[in-house]
Amino acid sequence: MGSFTSAGGRGITTAAIDWSDGALTELHHTESAVPDPSYLVLAEGPRGTGAPGGHLYAVSERDTGGAAALSLDDRDRPALLGEPTPVGGGGPTHLTLARGHLVTANYGSGSISALPVRADGTLGSRASVHVHTGSGPETARQEGPHAHAVVPDPSGRWLLAVDLGTDSVWVYDLSGGCDDGELPRSEVKLRPGTGPRHLAFHPGGGLAYVVNELESSVTVCRWDQETGNLERLTEAPTLPGNATQERNYPSGLAVSADGRFLWAANRGHDSIAVLALSAAGDSMELTGTVPCGGHWPRDLALHPSGRWLYAANERSGDVTWFDIDQASGTPHRAGCLGAPAASCVIFG
Repeated sequence: MGSFTSAGGRGITTAAIDWSDGALTELHHTESAVPDPSYLVLAEGPRGTGAPGGHLYAVSERDTGGAAALSLDDRDRPALLGEPTPVGGGGPTHLTLARGHLVTANYGSGSISALPVRADGTLGSRASVHVHTGSGPETARQEGPHAHAVVPDPSGRWLLAVDLGTDSVWVYDLSGGCDDGELPRSEVKLRPGTGPRHLAFHPGGGLAYVVNELESSVTVCRWDQETGNLERLTEAPTLPGNATQERNYPSGLAVSADGRFLWAANRGHDSIAVLALSAAGDSMELTGTVPCGGHWPRDLALHPSGRWLYAANERSGDVTWFDIDQASGTPHRAGCLGAPAASCVIFG
């Protein structure tokens, strides 16, 4: 679990999961080893999922942004492998692994950065930086580009960078690798003023869902992995029509492995939206919302079993977990673990 150390977080927290009920028991904190490790990604070792080995990577979401590599030789106690490496951009909020590189989305500078991952799991010191251009109609938040998420497509050839400031998804062609030099890219414009934040793929691979922070909605897009073409199809709200929240800022989203449901976190409304997907996955309907169990849910994570959903509630300082009704997709609160300034949850 990631957190904001600048707001009282205890760095990266490891916790054990009880497979009978999804409950979390904390094991260890990295404290200040990595400043503001707000988002994490895991690379499994040669012995596979859950076995000792592999590496954990974290952004350091500061004005002078960085990324850190940690050893998982002891999976309960990630060990920092040197100081965080500068990414050449400000405020990295998200990261992923692609083509032998660690790629970050840099919100503050409106760019993405690619750092080479060495054979021993450590990070190369020279980042390849790719800057977005443009703006949006909401001048307070869209005066310039603000890259918020980077997601490889299921084929691994393309990287989709979601930019809140430009109301667009930037599609990068990784077929030539991520080394120095300008990556071929295209820009797919979404509806002006929506402020796209995060993206997740349908399990079939041919559809992508984008959660919009500045308008409480999810955009459904068709994805063509042969051409790298992303086509906007439709939108669905994350709040019911009678919601009275003055402003709401959706954040994380998760998609069920069977492609039947999507969940989106609502910051402000402090809820989790439940959206039922059509059989084809190309449309969705809001079927309800449930309280997130705290305040300001920054991230959602669906357990690989599909049984539990976890919400990182940043401002109330907890991670709350929910049992998922497999028929309706409705999450039911099952418990919570205190986690000051919680920002994300991943599984390993």
